[in-house]
Amino acid sequence: MNNDFISQIRQGDPLAVARAITRVERGAFAEHDETARKLIRALFAFTGHAHIIGVTGAPGTGKSTLVNALAQEYRARGKRVAIIAVDPSSPFSGGALLGDRLRMQDLAGTGIFIRSMASRGQLGGLAAAVSDAILVLDAAGFEIILVETVGAGQGEVDIAKHAHTTLVLEAPGLGDEIQAIKAGILEIADVLVVNKADRDGANAAVAALEMNLSLNPALGIQNNSDKTAWRPPVIKTIALTAEGIGDVVDAIARHETFLNKNGLRANKERARFQDALRELLQRELLQRTLRTLPPARWDELIRQITERERDLYSVADEIIAQHSVPPNAGV
Repeated sequence: MNNDFISQIRQGDPLAVARAITRVERGAFAEHDETARKLIRALFAFTGHAHIIGVTGAPGTGKSTLVNALAQEYRARGKRVAIIAVDPSSPFSGGALLGDRLRMQDLAGTGIFIRSMASRGQLGGLAAAVSDAILVLDAAGFEIILVETVGAGQGEVDIAKHAHTTLVLEAPGLGDEIQAIKAGILEIADVLVVNKADRDGANAAVAALEMNLSLNPALGIQNNSDKTAWRPPVIKTIALTAEGIGDVVDAIARHETFLNKNGLRANKERARFQDALRELLQRELLQRTLRTLPPARWDELIRQITERERDLYSVADEIIAQHSVPPNAGV
């Protein structure tokens, strides 16, 4: 790996950072990309300093506008900020439908780094390369990394695997029920935000969320060692006018302090990398297995399954056995 390139990334050079993210994004979808691997190996020792903030919620809650406002507030407070916006995309074309230039245009020239990444149909909505992109931005010296999800299905929950602090957005007028409660994602919320608070029903949404928190004391982070707990605050915002944005940033700062004070940041880091390693192993083992399986044998196995001569499990056991991995290993 070119030392000059690594140095440029660590200095936060926007072009170098963009090139690095392009490499790891491509590497995540390639069978074996040694360039991306070498890049992460060279940068990994310089990570672990950024605070990663996930922003999720149902479509229509104003996630992009809120992320825009948060980024500008952090910049006003002297922080270096990067945004990863995970856009919906076709699982066939793999292209982001929105793109950098169409989203958050008023951030141009502010010194805020922004990158849209296509979900490419990946389970959970998060792009497979988000984890590596976060590492690149962390090594580049960005103090705040905002990750916005697609906001649909499992992706709303998956963001908590990457983030130190997770914001769950709600907005009045999206239906009879509070969307966050309906979707069952309150459990991942560290900060709850009722955006578009100038609409009718905002106070009712806040009250419903507060009641749900009161009825479910397990929500939030419990630190049993000293009997302290983090109760997610509920904050009203109007992201278009930046009203309440400072309160959200202050709440995130309190949560970061809470994590550090109680040793919980390390727990989150452990869970984050444990999950990342499992996903990497699954992907790598599958790719290596398929690479060593002759195409003719693969076609024959698929034929046997299709014609109901054999079932999926017996075929899988055969393939695994050929790679000396007992079918019940680790169970």
